[in-house]
Amino acid sequence: MKLVTAIIKPFKLEDVRQALADIGVEGLTVTEIKGFGRQKGHTEIYRGTEYAIAFLPKLKLEIAVTADRVDTIIDTIMGAAQTGRIGDGKLFVLDIEKAVRIRTGERDADAL
Repeated sequence: MKLVTAIIKPFKLEDVRQALADIGVEGLTVTEIKGFGRQKGHTEIYRGTEYAIAFLPKLKLEIAVTADRVDTIIDTIMGAAQTGRIGDGKLFVLDIEKAVRIRTGERDADAL
C-alpha cells in the first residue's frame, strides 16, 4: 500500500478530483496549506502599502492506494494539475505499513 501526497494549486482541485473519480478513486483527503519553493512568493499592495507574501496558498491531497495503482494515480494528477508554470506542485509517494477501517475493522488493502 502507498500514500500518494500531492501539493497542488488551489484552483486545480476540482479538475484533479474529477480526474481521480473518473479512474475510480473513491476517497482522498484535502488540507489547505501554505508554502513556497522556486516560486518564492509574490508582492501585494493593500491600502497603498506593498507587502511581500512569502508563503503561497496550496492544497495537499493524500490518497491511500494499492501499490499497483500508484503510477496511474501519479499520471492522472499530473495531467489534471499541470499548468506549465512554476508552482504547479509536487508529488510524493510513501509506504503505508498498515491500514484499518474503524467502522468495520477491515485491514490493509481491504480498508482502502
